[in-house]
Amino acid sequence: MSLFQWFIFFLIVQVIHGLGTWKLYEKAGRKSWEAFVPVYNSIVLMKIINRPTWWTLLLFIPIINLIMFPVVWVETLRSFGKNSTADTWLGIFTFGFYIYYINYTQDVKHIKERSLIARTKTGDTVSSLLFAVVVATLVHTYVMQPYTIPSSSLEKSLLIGDFLFVSKFHYGARTPMTTVAAPMVHDTLPLIHTKSYLYDDNNPESWKNKLQLPYFRFPGFEKIENNDIVVFNWPRDTLFHMYKPADRRYSKPVDKKTNYVKRCVGIPGDNLQIKNGDVYINGKMLILPERAKPQFAYNIKLKEPLSQEFVEQANINEFNRVIKIQSKLWDNEQVKKYLVDGGYKLTAVSRDSAEVNIIGGVDADLAGRLGLAYSETFFQANMTQAKAEELKKDSRVVSVDRFIKTGTEDGIYPDATDGVPSKTNNWNSDNFGPIYIPKAGAKVNLDLKTLPLYKIVITEYEGNKLEVKGSDIFINGQKATTYTFKQNYYWMMGDNRNNSLDARYFGYTPEDHIVGKPVFIWMSWDSNGKGLNKIRWDRLFTTVNGEGQPQSYFKYFLILLALYFVGDYFWKKKKANKA
Repeated sequence: MSLFQWFIFFLIVQVIHGLGTWKLYEKAGRKSWEAFVPVYNSIVLMKIINRPTWWTLLLFIPIINLIMFPVVWVETLRSFGKNSTADTWLGIFTFGFYIYYINYTQDVKHIKERSLIARTKTGDTVSSLLFAVVVATLVHTYVMQPYTIPSSSLEKSLLIGDFLFVSKFHYGARTPMTTVAAPMVHDTLPLIHTKSYLYDDNNPESWKNKLQLPYFRFPGFEKIENNDIVVFNWPRDTLFHMYKPADRRYSKPVDKKTNYVKRCVGIPGDNLQIKNGDVYINGKMLILPERAKPQFAYNIKLKEPLSQEFVEQANINEFNRVIKIQSKLWDNEQVKKYLVDGGYKLTAVSRDSAEVNIIGGVDADLAGRLGLAYSETFFQANMTQAKAEELKKDSRVVSVDRFIKTGTEDGIYPDATDGVPSKTNNWNSDNFGPIYIPKAGAKVNLDLKTLPLYKIVITEYEGNKLEVKGSDIFINGQKATTYTFKQNYYWMMGDNRNNSLDARYFGYTPEDHIVGKPVFIWMSWDSNGKGLNKIRWDRLFTTVNGEGQPQSYFKYFLILLALYFVGDYFWKKKKANKA
């Protein structure tokens, strides 16, 4: 909805409120016209129901107001003597319209000094729970959000099983764009596995008409800089749940797209290029902070067959077995076509005159029919450069060589972003660009060569109608040779460069997709550990950013916690002695 549409909707709500409550306002000693004046009517209503004026603010905060409206309906009924359970449920299940019935048909009296203490234990419990949900939702939406690291794309900096607190206020808290949704959950309700917001399963675009607010962000005290780790909504998210098999394409509101965490390597206005796996910003190699541990793919040749013992002793977490295939068979076009037609994306990692070692998820049956087998002494692993240098000194290792992709790679941005496979450029994840990262207000030249880079930005992210007629480009019906960007964009990449679904595949991240800045690891859980070792004790209460290596503040937290309990004990003892 546009701002104008929201304004009209807001006025309609005020009229509905006024028509349903003006007589009650009069019975409370107020003027009938006060029920119709926007915002002021809410302030007056708080006085009528004997609640603090600041509750008015909660009625205008998205998501929070969904909780507050039923509370205010019930409080209004109780302020006029309607205290029964039936009155309460009628007020809630009629979405407040039961108040219309009271307003026009019942001779009720206003209870000015009514008690605000719940009459039953159940009522007290419900009131406490509602208050807790309101506070938690406020904190979750505007201050700090818990987040779990689900994948290894930032491995070494952030590990699978890290539990983070993500600050919303560093970059400025974003108000919810989806106004009707369950509090404190993301896009899917747990257990019942249905959408947490209004959604018509028969109309994937239906959410666009379901009271969507325009994008707004409060001022922050930091701007996103190169190398910042950032949580954002995955721009190309079309999955019901990103960690489950996709059944079809889903269209999602911006703030309900899957949360992602990556390192921002390029900021608005930067020129970015990737050369042999290294990122260059404005012509200079990007220098990562000390605590970042980028990982790359290395081809490893052993003197003996690969074993689980070697993997554990070398502390290798991610590796791929490679399939050995005869060179003459690999060069057979019919065989290659058979593999490709079967959906296998095969990458040659080494070859000589006799055989080729390839990576690909070829199933066992097909491998058997083609006479393929895993290499016993050759494999590929993701690791840091320091780890690679350490492995070179291992007596069991013949060679350790950095693997750099060559040729064109399928699915690299901007190819296939609209679901149509293509190869616009001869790029891959190790050699990419150069590209310009859009900055709000900046203008770029537009032609058929540059258009693929900005097509999604122009249409999906900035809401324009784009047409190409011959060699001419039309935006909103007007011929265009340039384009001026409406918002900032960022380039997000994982540190685990050969195992990260990042900007090299989905492209730019718009500013309105930014969620927040990870600041603190409060828990880290190693699913492969045993007993108490499942907890990574050295990562508890560590900061995500900062100079030098991470330092745990867990012991200081325990000391402060102990001091609190000791102090609380003596304070209560002193108070008891005085009594």
